[in-house]
Amino acid sequence: MLKRLKEKWGIVSNKQLIIIFVVFGITGSLSVKLALPVLQYLNINPDTFETIPLGNVIYWVLRILIIFPVYQVLLLGIGTIFFQFRFFWEFEKKIMNRLIGKQFFDENN
Repeated sequence: MLKRLKEKWGIVSNKQLIIIFVVFGITGSLSVKLALPVLQYLNINPDTFETIPLGNVIYWVLRILIIFPVYQVLLLGIGTIFFQFRFFWEFEKKIMNRLIGKQFFDENN
């Protein structure tokens, strides 16, 4: 399984794979920790949506939409700290191209 993942991502060493997993873990945890202060700053909390039908669903959709860009920036930043910027930059380009459905970045960059 790890061999297929390394081939898919173009990774040659187990050390780099472990570093990439660590970066994903740190980024995920940090983005969850930062979610509440960001939402509080924007004055978005579950109580605001109590009186609205499906308010809980709306709150969680907003939370995900707000935190997603924070996660993407953190991924590049933490990846850079661990000297894996190139990998995560290519990863981000693939994600954005899939989300948008067209060529977001030139493949040569």
